[in-house]
Amino acid sequence: MNIHVDNAFAALSHDKPLSLAILAMGGQGGGVLADWIVDLAESEGWVAQTSSVPGVAQRTGATIYYLELIKARDGAHPVLALMPTPGDVDVVLAAELMEAGRSVLRGLVTPDKTMLIASTHRSYAVGEKEKPGDGIGNPTIVVDATDFAAKKTIAFDMDTLATKNGSVISASMFGSLAASGALPFSKEAFEATVRKGGKGVEASLRAFNAAYDRVLRGGNDKVSATPGKTFAEIPQTAGHPALDRLLTRIRKEFPENIQPMLYAGVKKLTDFQDPAYADEYLTEVAKLHAADKLNGGMEKDFAFTSQAAKYVAIAMAYDDVIRVADLKTRGSRFDRVKKEVGVKADQILYTTEYMHPRMEEVCGTLPKGLGSFIENRPALFNWLNRRIDKGRRVKTGTLFWFAGLYFVSSLRRFRRGSLRHSIEMAHRDAWIRTALNVLPQNYDLAVEVLGNRRLVKGYSDTHVRGLSKFDRVMSALPMLTGREDGAAWMRRLRQAALLDEGGIALDGALKTVASL
Repeated sequence: MNIHVDNAFAALSHDKPLSLAILAMGGQGGGVLADWIVDLAESEGWVAQTSSVPGVAQRTGATIYYLELIKARDGAHPVLALMPTPGDVDVVLAAELMEAGRSVLRGLVTPDKTMLIASTHRSYAVGEKEKPGDGIGNPTIVVDATDFAAKKTIAFDMDTLATKNGSVISASMFGSLAASGALPFSKEAFEATVRKGGKGVEASLRAFNAAYDRVLRGGNDKVSATPGKTFAEIPQTAGHPALDRLLTRIRKEFPENIQPMLYAGVKKLTDFQDPAYADEYLTEVAKLHAADKLNGGMEKDFAFTSQAAKYVAIAMAYDDVIRVADLKTRGSRFDRVKKEVGVKADQILYTTEYMHPRMEEVCGTLPKGLGSFIENRPALFNWLNRRIDKGRRVKTGTLFWFAGLYFVSSLRRFRRGSLRHSIEMAHRDAWIRTALNVLPQNYDLAVEVLGNRRLVKGYSDTHVRGLSKFDRVMSALPMLTGREDGAAWMRRLRQAALLDEGGIALDGALKTVASL
């Protein structure tokens, strides 16, 4: 991306309206930004008009706000357009990276005319979230497109900047617009417009000025095609005896290249259960590492152990009712929601959760014996299920419902005795045995067998579908064990399973494998 600020746009002829298009999703303040621009123009003696067309592209819907501004003339009443014309928009403001991409696809951004002001953060679309695997769109495609499509580009993470200053993205976008020179109005006029709002003025001005300064400093954010987490170096001490013992064990028993992943696994499982559970995880991975060494793992950079370090932790940190209740009652979660919705100091936040438990989840939370007793008696199970299996709107801001969820989360100490834990550990052990049986025959295929655990996630219906896909992919193992390209085919089957929820692509891939 390039960034260049001058007064080229301000020098445009006033005989023709200045046209601006704002692309924003619900809750991002696109309407506020449009109103600010209209108020600013009118206070400076210009005629301004805004119109909007709501959509349903993401979250509560992506909306295009279109504005035209022209300097007022005595006795003249301009006729202004209600919708943008492709190839004839002076400024496009996109409140999210993929919205910037859509503006290019719609022809609103052109290299001879348009200044593009865009935030580089992502708010994932429903289409991205619903994919069983990684459905995130490639941001570098958008970056490359805007580099060529726009005359000038200003792009950085305006959402994070606004959040740090206690405001919302519309304020930082307004500041970016002010610094861009795209409108012939002074910074003081922009600030006066913000002050007229009367609500959250100080926070809005902080975000406005932070964005203004950011633009003047120049430079755009680098956007990665494969955003993800990086693992920090393992600390020398965790400040807790049990955790310190786990850190020492990681350093002593495992290769250096595996240690960061093991550290991440230990953190995850300690949070999920306790340090003893994390120690159990290290014991499981240690067994796999020993087998890895016996089967030439050093030559493969211990790929088998590395895969185990990741997916054994995921298998042991399964989603259950206890985990869901725990996450929903954490103070950090309420703080995050308050920041996201912009709750002020004098406001009270009440949250309503939609929950739809099934009798399977209830039985899974019960002690193994009792849960199995109910599941093995269909008449009793169905009678209870008719009373349990219904949607509920749970107001966690009230004492009754919060206390109920908090009680469920407190059952964590009894999790190891639950039916669900028994089932998950049995599945884990069978999966690990299968990988160990394959390892001496086909090292690379054994690595892919461990990777198949990626298919199992979530709880309720999502968990059932994931298990079904896992079983179907693993059913091809006997056909692939003796093949040199068995690992490649196993990887293709897993990728096919992640393409769609119904498993249509997987059906085709399994038929192909059967015909080899």
